[in-house]
Amino acid sequence: MDRSEENRQEYKELQRRVKREVSKAKQKAYDELYTRLDTREGEKDLYRLARQRDRDGKDVQQVRVIKDRDGRVLTSEESVQRRWKEYFEELMNEENEREKRVEGVNSVEQKVDKIRKDEVRKALKRMKSGKAVGPDDIPVEVWKCLGEAAVEFLASLFNRVLESERMPEEWRRSVLVPIFKNKGDVQSCSNYRGIKLMSHTMKVWERVVEARLRKVVEICEQQYGFMPRKSTTDAIFALRILMEKYRDGQRELHCVFVDLEKAYDRVPREELWYCMRKSGVAEKYVRVVQDMYERSRTVVRCAVGQTEEFNVEVGLHQGSALSPFLFAIVMDQLSEEVRQESPWTMMFADDIVICSESREQVEENLERWRFALERRGMKVSGSKTEYMCVNEREGSGTVRLQGEEVKKVQEFKYLGSTVQSNGECGKEDSGETGHAVWFRDSVTEEETGVRARGSRAEDVEVLFGSDKIGQD
Repeated sequence: MDRSEENRQEYKELQRRVKREVSKAKQKAYDELYTRLDTREGEKDLYRLARQRDRDGKDVQQVRVIKDRDGRVLTSEESVQRRWKEYFEELMNEENEREKRVEGVNSVEQKVDKIRKDEVRKALKRMKSGKAVGPDDIPVEVWKCLGEAAVEFLASLFNRVLESERMPEEWRRSVLVPIFKNKGDVQSCSNYRGIKLMSHTMKVWERVVEARLRKVVEICEQQYGFMPRKSTTDAIFALRILMEKYRDGQRELHCVFVDLEKAYDRVPREELWYCMRKSGVAEKYVRVVQDMYERSRTVVRCAVGQTEEFNVEVGLHQGSALSPFLFAIVMDQLSEEVRQESPWTMMFADDIVICSESREQVEENLERWRFALERRGMKVSGSKTEYMCVNEREGSGTVRLQGEEVKKVQEFKYLGSTVQSNGECGKEDSGETGHAVWFRDSVTEEETGVRARGSRAEDVEVLFGSDKIGQD
């Protein structure tokens, strides 16, 4: 190698030029980033980035040992895989006790239209790119790249599925990935939530079906979760306004935050079919959805490999594009006789808030909710349900659920935002505010400018503080 002075100077000049070009490219990338962050889609990207950073910091995906049901640490790959399979197989096939329905429901027998190409286009447009694929290894990007050819093919495929009421066998398989809940022992399976990686093509099909169901089914106004033009911020705002009203009027407001145990995993499928029919869903679509759940099976993908396959016979698919709306249908029907007008009753998927002017009334309403849900296979968690009294007077007491005192709190984290018994807005926890600090400290002023850096840091805090869906 020629190490002459001339070559050394030439090398240094090339280094400087490369650094200048990298700096320009970086600045351009940041400019494009901030332009995008000013859009709604950009806010979602920012939230996803900060959440991923938080998860990576804990490195929970690399946990290679796990504890058995008795708390003993398992170290061999075979025993770890067996434990993950044992945990999720039990979790996803256990049904709570419930009353068998004796009343019937009329089915809606009507002809349904063929799947149109514009429906497929809309469904594809709603699918996000860059997501983990299911067992068939076909990402949605493949269909997007093929353009109209894909639209035509998928429309034909979906019409065959609709007509036969039978989807491809490959769609029945999924991969279950344990996601740490960011609290508790990382070696305990119970501190993980299982997300299914399903076929992207099936998800496109689900979105087509979902769009049709939404045109038929009317969900109550008390449901804020996964509804058009509603979000966590709407539910938080409604609750805070109610609390402030009672604080300013120096009156008590009694609130119970109801927690359902493993809500998605415990939905009895017979109840799902009943609720769909009761909501006026055409029998054709009921049978199509039933087929989505027939013979469904999965494997658990953990840090030490994949488990053996097992059947899933209870609950809704976690990670499914259709499941949130199916859950909304179930909650809508089961709560029909017990819910009050918003904001006295508010639901965000399985997060339920019951409010009343008296402790006795809110306790009575809580019992009515418990009975309505538990008789149909859902279970209220007595240990995680919490009670708060806003503007409390001395000796107002507490609330009981089946004879046991419900935990009384001075503040509660509702959908990611803290509400307090004095009617004030609480400070978000340090973990969430920390995301804003990280963002502000990791991007220099020279690169982005003070104004942009500061405003985006605020966005991170807002996103983590009051637009986060809690599903613990």
